[in-house]
Amino acid sequence: MARIVVGMSGGVDSSVAALLLKRAGHEVIGVFMKNWEEKDERGVCTSEADWADVRSVCERIGIPYYAVNFVQEYRDRVFDYFLSEYRRGRTPNPDVLCNREIKFKAFLDFALQLGAQRLATGHFCNLGEDEQGHALLLRGDDPNKDQSYFLYMLGQRALSKAMFPVGHLTKAQVREIAADAGLVTSTKKDSTGVCFIGERHFKPFLQQFLPAQPGNMRTLSGKVVGRHDGLMYYTLGQRRGLGIGGAGNGERWFVLAKDMEKNELIVEQGADHPLLYSRHALGVDATFITGEAPGESFDCTCKYRYRQADQAVHVQLLGDGRVLVEAKDRQRAVTPGQSMVFYKGDVCLGGAVCDQVLDAGQVE
Repeated sequence: MARIVVGMSGGVDSSVAALLLKRAGHEVIGVFMKNWEEKDERGVCTSEADWADVRSVCERIGIPYYAVNFVQEYRDRVFDYFLSEYRRGRTPNPDVLCNREIKFKAFLDFALQLGAQRLATGHFCNLGEDEQGHALLLRGDDPNKDQSYFLYMLGQRALSKAMFPVGHLTKAQVREIAADAGLVTSTKKDSTGVCFIGERHFKPFLQQFLPAQPGNMRTLSGKVVGRHDGLMYYTLGQRRGLGIGGAGNGERWFVLAKDMEKNELIVEQGADHPLLYSRHALGVDATFITGEAPGESFDCTCKYRYRQADQAVHVQLLGDGRVLVEAKDRQRAVTPGQSMVFYKGDVCLGGAVCDQVLDAGQVE
């Protein structure tokens, strides 16, 4: 049997991953990654509670456990990018970069130094192999929890060493296994915050690192209808939290665009406003799981954001990691900074970061 390091987050998924591997007879080592040291607005460092849960689970299972500190690596490789994207008025997805740079690079290197043959996590994904022997990333069996979207940047080195022990299970089954085993994480709430930072009140958290610059909210015709707190706090298609009142027709307001030069937020009424929709998007930093795209151009499906239903698209390679993604149907609020992830059936092909929406209209 193999020596396997399990990345333990303090959540139920990684807890059950470790339990299943132990039951299968492997030599299992639990390792907790500490990547963020600052306390939240309540003065609580959530990593301390998570580390306590990891210790409890590992002692219950009967496996050794360690903690490793990647605070500097996380700040350098993930958080600095996170902040730079917000400065540009974009909406980044740090979890994607965190998986590539921290969990399956820095942490994988650490696991191999411990003599491990494999690195396991609690992601809801599966693995496969194509006819050429390339490792494939497959969707998890639970469609409501599939996390392949967040792993599309992984390459062959990472996937050849990866294990996803809960990928064939549903979330309900994972919790049932944890409860039957008496694990303290069996009823623990899923984390929905920024990777390793946790759930925060977004505005005050971001304000610590990026000074806000309030400005006007205006319509396409130039009418000022309100004030924004800082462009970084808003994303395309957003309707909540705009605070615009006095609209004559009663329709809700939505964010259409950001004018970075004038520090203005462009808003209009109507959930079906034509400038919220587009069919073409330019992607950058394209990566493919096998190391190569299926062709210079190809048809597949795409998720423009996590939990979105698959959308039929045509992808054309433009060189230098750039791709043109043409959707069969109009897409709502495609957002620069977010990931566009490509699929063929259950196989995740790879993806790219949305850099520009090409046909949603230009703000004058």
